[in-house]
Amino acid sequence: MSIELGDLKATDTIEDNIRTGSRPSELRITDIRVATVVGHGYYPILRIDTNQGIYGLGEVRDGAHHDTAMRLKSLLIGQNPCNVEYLFKSIKAYGGDSREAGGVCGIEIALMDLVGKAYGVPCYQLLGGKFRDKVRLYGDTPAPREMTPEGYVEVVLKRKALGLTFIKFDLPARVFERNAGALVGSATKYEYEQYRQWYVPGRGAGARVSQQGLELVAAIAGAVREAVGPEISLCTDHFGEGFVTADEAIRIGHALEPHNLAWVEDPMPWTDIAGHKKVADALLTPVAAGEDWYLWEGFQEPIETRAVDIIHPDMLSSGGLTETKKIADHAERYGIPTALHACCSPVAFMANVHLGASIASLVALEHHGLDLPFFRQLVTGLDEDYMADGYVTVPDSPGLGIDLNEEVIRENLRKGQEYFADTSEWNHTRVGFDRVPHDVHGED
Repeated sequence: MSIELGDLKATDTIEDNIRTGSRPSELRITDIRVATVVGHGYYPILRIDTNQGIYGLGEVRDGAHHDTAMRLKSLLIGQNPCNVEYLFKSIKAYGGDSREAGGVCGIEIALMDLVGKAYGVPCYQLLGGKFRDKVRLYGDTPAPREMTPEGYVEVVLKRKALGLTFIKFDLPARVFERNAGALVGSATKYEYEQYRQWYVPGRGAGARVSQQGLELVAAIAGAVREAVGPEISLCTDHFGEGFVTADEAIRIGHALEPHNLAWVEDPMPWTDIAGHKKVADALLTPVAAGEDWYLWEGFQEPIETRAVDIIHPDMLSSGGLTETKKIADHAERYGIPTALHACCSPVAFMANVHLGASIASLVALEHHGLDLPFFRQLVTGLDEDYMADGYVTVPDSPGLGIDLNEEVIRENLRKGQEYFADTSEWNHTRVGFDRVPHDVHGED
């Protein structure tokens, strides 16, 4: 209902004439708890509680331990959650590359959800508004059991049947290891059995991809392209899986170029920025990378040296909503677009939807839960056709626009875990010598 000027009294304040569901300046964090769901791996879901009954939801990255978040609890209790940037600067030093960033990023997302609920606005509005009402999805597709062109066609067509217009499929090291003649040379049996976790063809084992191996991956990509048609965007995951040298990655990349892939992903180990640049400079197919890089500073070199053609941050490692928006904006200045990596529950998935809406140069957002039958039911707020035509509509509800479905989450908790169990043992565990100054935002 609009308010006419004649309705206002001289004694009225702004708050007297605006419906408020909270008093943001008086909000204080009272608790942080976690419930770990078993999905494709573990999804540690965070809940930050406040003195006004409003709570925020976040998520620690898949494969990371919820302790990366809980060890920060003592820095946050008693603080005003609306001071997101202040709190992020207070905790970001305790995160690191890849999964070590999980706690910092999950907390930032929960804070943003909380702020959105406190002020009654969706998270994308806190990022400066949106560039689109719907965010395009790309579907993650694991490699088939039979790593043949026919096997790949079968699994990719199942993704197309879901209405997706953008599909990613794996080309891992196993493609070469499981097809006779795809490698020249191999590790000795002793090396493979004793050092399997470090064994990588092409790195110290003397193996190289054979011409037959190159023809195999070209045949896989060609069969998939023919099956889905030219209107579907395709890209590859685990490209090289860090198992080949830059020169081998270039050879594989050249074999794939006739099939017009949207990108090849992570051709080199994520720490090898120079290697990425060598591959990106040599290929006409775009190179995407970045799911393990942390903070704006972690993306600065690959962006400014154009070591990649597409940045591919996972917000659960790159810094959460606000930091990843800054990263994407910086990449845009260098003509580099953003695709969003996401292997997560619907909590972080919807955080990615808000982020994707706010990024001008977005290519697409990953959906990694397509084979999880209860994915949508973990939360309320996702319609049955939430990914109709391969796009998800950006919600206008406050915060992330979803809430937890307690019953389904309880049914899928990690064995031995409780639903947001007490975490008071973390109340006084300190990660640094100094506390956040209590005189800035309330009592300690």
